[in-house]
Amino acid sequence: MDGFQRRRERKKQHILEASLLLFMEFGIQKVAISDIAKKANVSQVTIYNYFESKHNLIHEVFLYYIDKATGDFEKVIYSDMPFPDKIKHVIFNKKEVSQNINEEFYQYLMKEYTSEGNYIEKVYTERVVPYFNQLFQEGKQQGFIDPNLSQEAIMFYIQMLKDYIQREDVYQHILPLTEDVTKIFFYGITGKMKDT
Repeated sequence: MDGFQRRRERKKQHILEASLLLFMEFGIQKVAISDIAKKANVSQVTIYNYFESKHNLIHEVFLYYIDKATGDFEKVIYSDMPFPDKIKHVIFNKKEVSQNINEEFYQYLMKEYTSEGNYIEKVYTERVVPYFNQLFQEGKQQGFIDPNLSQEAIMFYIQMLKDYIQREDVYQHILPLTEDVTKIFFYGITGKMKDT
């Protein structure tokens, strides 16, 4: 990649990051291209040159957000932090996102999530499932997860949860419950991790 291409990619990254921050705080409708241009320190024309329309920009922000979240999850999974800390990090991150995401932007993400052949499904299958497998294998090896639980049963449970969350009548109401649902998933209803 030459210097021009690198600068172009960096500028595009700034626009996506600025858009994401604004959408997370204010939602999609209240954020104008002029707001994004100001935050990204570029002209409105530059944004249209890169993305053509606000609709395309929103879609690109969605892809950027999914890739960023998946990358963050990957860093936690493959870090050298102890298993209990990894779980706490996942829960804390879910809590932080659920408290800081604008409801309208969240609803947009979930609508995209439930569309046929969506990007999240692809990322989930190709990247997230292997990360979960790695995490649960590690938990079993370190004695934090019951070694008698089959990997298939754990992944089946995750799939059930994922399928349920994709229902519109569910995702419209689940945002305030994100932290609790994540805690129940990892700790069960007893609320604590098994001691070793």
